Amino acid sequence: MSWWALQFTPHVAWQDEALMLEVAACERLWGGRLSLLRQLSGTNPAPGARLLGAQGATSLEALARLRLMVRGERRPDDMPGGLPLDTLSAARDHLDLLARLGCRTWGDVAALPRGGFARRFGAALREALDVAWGQRPETHVWLQLPDVFEQKLELPALAENAHELMWSANRLLAALSIWLRARQRGARALELQWTLDLKRFNGVDLPPHQHITVRTAEPTQDMAHLRRLLAEKLALTTLAAPASWLRLRSLETDPWAGASTSFLPEDNRKGDKLHEMVERLSARLGPQQVLVPVPHEDHRAERMQTWRPAVQSPKPPADPGRRSRARSGNAVEPASPGHRRCPLQGGGERHEVREPGGVLPAWLLSEPLRLDMDGERPCYRGPLRKLIGPQRVEAGWWGGTKDGGQPAVRDYYVAESPEAGLVWIYRERVPTRFADTEVRWYLQGLYA
Repeated sequence: MSWWALQFTPHVAWQDEALMLEVAACERLWGGRLSLLRQLSGTNPAPGARLLGAQGATSLEALARLRLMVRGERRPDDMPGGLPLDTLSAARDHLDLLARLGCRTWGDVAALPRGGFARRFGAALREALDVAWGQRPETHVWLQLPDVFEQKLELPALAENAHELMWSANRLLAALSIWLRARQRGARALELQWTLDLKRFNGVDLPPHQHITVRTAEPTQDMAHLRRLLAEKLALTTLAAPASWLRLRSLETDPWAGASTSFLPEDNRKGDKLHEMVERLSARLGPQQVLVPVPHEDHRAERMQTWRPAVQSPKPPADPGRRSRARSGNAVEPASPGHRRCPLQGGGERHEVREPGGVLPAWLLSEPLRLDMDGERPCYRGPLRKLIGPQRVEAGWWGGTKDGGQPAVRDYYVAESPEAGLVWIYRERVPTRFADTEVRWYLQGLYA
C-alpha cells in the first residue's frame, strides 16, 4: 500500500495503523483534493478492501478523524479541542487517570498546567498536543523505495505442489509491479525461493530452501509474462517437501524507457512478442534447447558464430571508437565481406576490388564434408565445375588450438554441381615441402 501511494506524492509515511499522504504541494496536479481521493479509491491495490480517508491540519488530527469514521461516531466541529481523548495515540496509556481528572477531550488535557502535566504524564503526550495545536513542527520519516526488491510471504497453508506456490506468488508479483513502476525499472532476472517445512524426509537430509530463477531477454514490467515464465519453471520443479514461506527477489533490473504506441494497424498486432515466446519456450524446454547464433570476428567459416541459450545471449556492445571517429569527421567504414580496399600508386584515392566468393552461402555444414575425387576434379553429386575463385584464407595461426579451432590455410571456390546446384568448397593448401601429399577438397556450404 505504501509503495502504491508513492505514485501520488513523494511524502508517504505510516502513522500508527493508517497510511498518511502529505499532498499540499501536489494536489493541484491531480485536479484538486476531491479528484485525488477518487483516484486513490479507484486504484486501490488491495482487492476487496474499502479505503477510508480523512483530512486534517496535522497528521494527528487526520488520524483522529479517521478513527472516528471507523467507529461510526459523529465528528465534532471544534477541531482539535473537541476530539475524544482516546483518538490520541500518546494518551492511551493514561486514559483511566485522565478520566478521573475529568479530562475527556484533547482540549481538556491541553488546558492542564504544562509543568506538572509533563512531570506526571511524560513529555511525549505534551509534545503530541503541541504538534496538534501547531506549536511544534511535525517530523516524519518519509518512505523510500529500496534499491532491490525483496519480499517474503508466509503461506496460509503448507504448499505441496507448484500450483499452490504459484497462487501465493501472485501477491508478490503484484508488489513487484508496484515497485517496478515506482522505480522506473524493468525486470531482467527474478528469483523465487521457498522455505521447506521439513529438515529430513525418508531418511534424507533436505536443504532449507529451494529456488528457481527466471530471466528475460529485455527489461519488462509485464506481470502476465513474468507469471507465465514462473508457472513454466515451477511446473518442471519437484518440491522436496511442503513449503511454508515464499520469497521473491529481483536479481537484475534495467532502466525502463516506457512503451511506445502507434496508431498504425500493422504496429498493433495481437499476440506475444517474439522474445516473450522465446523466453517461454526456454522455460518450458530448458535453456539449452532454444539457442541463438552469436557472431564472432573470424575468417574461418566454422568459427564465425557459436550457439548460446537465447535467454543468456549478450547484446553486442557498441563500438565507442567508431563513434569517436565519426564525431571527429574521420570515420572509415570497414570493408564488407568480399571487398578489398586497394591504394592506387602515387597515393591516390582508394578503390574497391570485388574478391571471388565474397557472398557466403545460406547454409553452412556443421562439419566440412570431405569430397571424393574424379582425377583432379572434386565430386559432390557429380563432378563439380568451379565458377568463382580462388578466395584465399589464412587464419587461426596466431592461436593454434588454444581458441578451440584449427589453423586454416585454404582456397575457397564457388562451384556448380549437376544435382545440388551451387556449392561452396575449399581446398587445403599444402606447403611446397609436402608437395607429394594428397590434395583434399571439402564441402563447406550450400547456396539456396
